[in-house]
Amino acid sequence: MNSAIRLVFCALLLCASPVFPAAHAAASKVFTVANYPVEATAKDAVAAKEKAHSEGQQAALGALLKRLVPVTSYNRIDHLKSISADALIDGVAVRSEQNSSTRYIASLDFSFQADAVRDLLNREGVPFVEQQSPRIVLVPVMAEAGDGGLTYKAASGDWAQIWKGLDLDNTLTPIKIETMLPSVHGDTIVAALNGDDNVERILTGEYRAEYVLFAIAEVDAADKQLNVTLAGIDAAGLVSWRRGYRIAHGDVGYAMEFAAVVTQGVLEGRWKVAKTEEGQGGVGFGGGGGGEVQMFVEFSSLDEWNDLRRVILDLPGVDDVRIGAVSARSAEVSVRYSGGGNGLATALASQGLALMDLGGTWVLRSGY
Repeated sequence: MNSAIRLVFCALLLCASPVFPAAHAAASKVFTVANYPVEATAKDAVAAKEKAHSEGQQAALGALLKRLVPVTSYNRIDHLKSISADALIDGVAVRSEQNSSTRYIASLDFSFQADAVRDLLNREGVPFVEQQSPRIVLVPVMAEAGDGGLTYKAASGDWAQIWKGLDLDNTLTPIKIETMLPSVHGDTIVAALNGDDNVERILTGEYRAEYVLFAIAEVDAADKQLNVTLAGIDAAGLVSWRRGYRIAHGDVGYAMEFAAVVTQGVLEGRWKVAKTEEGQGGVGFGGGGGGEVQMFVEFSSLDEWNDLRRVILDLPGVDDVRIGAVSARSAEVSVRYSGGGNGLATALASQGLALMDLGGTWVLRSGY
């Protein structure tokens, strides 16, 4: 997997005090950031390795914090990422490594001390979730446009391999990759895309699993965009989620890597929302009455703005959407939502978006 993507996006989520040793061991898995790419150049091979390990464990700490903390509280962990990882690290395992006289490249597993990380977050008053969800079966699928509309087939190339290269065991939402079965036809996928809850019975029967999701990728060569749709059911409920990714310089593989990491983050985000609401009796992340919510929406491209706007417009419960000034990197948006800003933040978190109160101003941006 492209190291730049993994270095930026290897992260995400969960909280509960386990009672039994077995439960404690299972929860502790999420404190390992596995298969993490590191790279450094220095005056000699030894110095390059030391630099890569040091910078890597610091970056892995940031990834771990994003894994554990709900998207709506990301603004509360920014200063924690600079805390020295030395005092929190428990061990490092090498998966692969190569070096020259001045350069070191490796894939490492960073294990952190669970109790020390918990103490840090509790001391800072930052909410977190560490309990893993039940394992999800994820089926990578490729969609192809034809005269009769989209057709679906099992992903056998990059899209399937990229998913298998993610850290699927230590994530908050453990994943088992399965191929698309011959008995699963296009109409089943279409029903899942339409949010048909009858699909749950079909998929759980075919895959003999409680939670099954299709991760559908469609390459739109004309618009230079990769469209990814997640459909089915996970532990947080029915899923029907879609996002587009720009294909830069014709590099479809890079776009797929980015999309897979973001999609995994969305699954973790949905689980964190579900567990947080469960822990608070369904109230959400906090107070905040209903009424108008004014926010600045930040984005890096027109495509991202269009995706963010679509999510806002399609979000259940959102009403009276008004879009004000739009610049190259931000837009002023006002909506009405019964749960107010905090409730809206919870709802948007399940879509992989972070709505944060920054000094009295609501700011919306992509969470991953």
